[in-house]
Amino acid sequence: MAVDLESLSEATSGAIGAVVSTTILYPLDTCKTKYQAEVRAQGQQRYRNISDVFLEALSSRQIFSLYQGLGTKNIQSFISQFLYFYGYSYFRRLYLRWSGKKSIGTKANLVVGVAAGACTVIITQPLDTVSSKMQTSAFGQSKRLWQSLKERTWSEAYDGLGISLLLTSNPAVQYTAFDQLKQRLLKGKQREREGSPSPESLSAFSAFVLGAVAKSIATCLTYPAIRCKVTIQSADTDDNDPKEVQCNSSKTITGALRTIWQKEGILGFYKGLQAQILKTVLSSALLLMIKEKITRSTWVLMLALHRYLLATRSRLKSG
Repeated sequence: MAVDLESLSEATSGAIGAVVSTTILYPLDTCKTKYQAEVRAQGQQRYRNISDVFLEALSSRQIFSLYQGLGTKNIQSFISQFLYFYGYSYFRRLYLRWSGKKSIGTKANLVVGVAAGACTVIITQPLDTVSSKMQTSAFGQSKRLWQSLKERTWSEAYDGLGISLLLTSNPAVQYTAFDQLKQRLLKGKQREREGSPSPESLSAFSAFVLGAVAKSIATCLTYPAIRCKVTIQSADTDDNDPKEVQCNSSKTITGALRTIWQKEGILGFYKGLQAQILKTVLSSALLLMIKEKITRSTWVLMLALHRYLLATRSRLKSG
């Protein structure tokens, strides 16, 4: 039961951290996503950088539209991070029990991360697709969650599932790098309370720095796939501008690859990389910092709740 409790506390802490970091950085995320979703057509390009997206929202008096889809994104972030951290923690501890080892190696960590990510993606892909379409819709014209879900078939709701499964390597690389760096940092550190059952945590600053480094590594390695995924999941039209070309063929992996290659060349696969690193590094660093700082408290609360439920069950049986 202790294994389940620790996995549950890890998942809850990660999910809370995801919601907080998503909310804080959401306007930046919207600007980044709209910039990435635009594929240059016939030499015409609306956004030169992500600041152009922000200026467009400001000039059109739609500044609050930078938050369109925030509710859906938070739901998706909470569910996906909860499932990912629970799966990652559970599979990791299951591997250690099965192998009899005291620590998990890099290769095994990657496999565990990919397995947890694949389970998460299959469940949360519809929410991910809808939130991306909300963000890339024209400012002020984003539809509500249920309306968006009703208007799409199951096939459309799972747009980009293949590439999302491929991108499970991103958090796998990120959390593997973070976990390995964390273990090295804490290796020579004595526990403050010897024999304490609660998990040891990093300082806020250390968690932030390690999170930033880990996410930078993962983002650089997987960015071409990230760009293709945004292109696949983007809204069909943008600001009703007749000059914008949105090809249905780009809604498949091969179509997205061909569209970007033909219109932007090899460098097109790295369009928005700096913005992606800025957003994801800040988001992941905040998430991991918050998670590290509340994991101990969450674990204590879970343990107290478990003991309360056991005591209640005992009273009911004796009564």
